[in-house]
Amino acid sequence: MLKPILLVEDDPKDLELTLFALERTQLANEVIVVRDGSEALDYLFCRNAFAHRARGNPAIVLLDLKLPKVDGLGVLETIRADEVLQSIPVAMLTSSQLDTDLTRAYELGVNSYVVKPFQLIEFVEAVAKLGMFWAVLNEPPPGSVRPVRK
Repeated sequence: MLKPILLVEDDPKDLELTLFALERTQLANEVIVVRDGSEALDYLFCRNAFAHRARGNPAIVLLDLKLPKVDGLGVLETIRADEVLQSIPVAMLTSSQLDTDLTRAYELGVNSYVVKPFQLIEFVEAVAKLGMFWAVLNEPPPGSVRPVRK
């Protein structure tokens, strides 16, 4: 069974474009969409609305930087601080070109930082390559499956 892709995006247009790009890659992975950082953490920690979801980490987290409730850097920091989650690949998909955001994301351990291009075809290609690499080609470290927490 393929691991899902967790897409964390609050902007409806960017969400639609990202889903379109992932669909174009013809990946068989399910895409789980959450709209804010708090909901992303709920999914990852199997709590609240996601308390009964199937256990296991996603293949990749595609994470927007500017999110309601908990921003993308806060989500990333929480992922990297948790021994069960820290091996999940995280790709920032953001419109921010600020050096401070880029630097902080890499300091926190992001695997990839993609600035959302203004051209549709560039964006589709970037997301397709990310999805294909992290969901299909990349080999995760041994033992990176989320154990059941009691």
